[in-house]
Amino acid sequence: MKGSVRGILFWAPRILCLMFALFISLFSLDVFGEGYGFWKTILALLMHLRPTAIILLVLVISWRWEWVGGIVYIILGLLYIVMTRGHFAWLVYLAMSGPLFLIGVLFLINWFYKKEERASL
Repeated sequence: MKGSVRGILFWAPRILCLMFALFISLFSLDVFGEGYGFWKTILALLMHLRPTAIILLVLVISWRWEWVGGIVYIILGLLYIVMTRGHFAWLVYLAMSGPLFLIGVLFLINWFYKKEERASL
């Protein structure tokens, strides 16, 4: 595989993951309009940022072991669909689970090509 494709395949899932973490973090900003006191607002913010923390923790693990990240991101996408089934329009599921599936597949493709390159050496 050419160097530029290998670089894109390496960086694409990582950058997409960071962008997705920023996207879902935006939803936690609604706690500032709830009228809570300072400490309750901080607690609510931390509660709302748990999914972002999970996404970033998996990214840290995935940086070293791409296959783990590929599997876990796909599982997280399926878990979101199962946990919220029937509550939202299909576009919401696409916006929330779609990036997780894409990130997972890209990590698995990256892992597969790295594994093939190591085997051919």
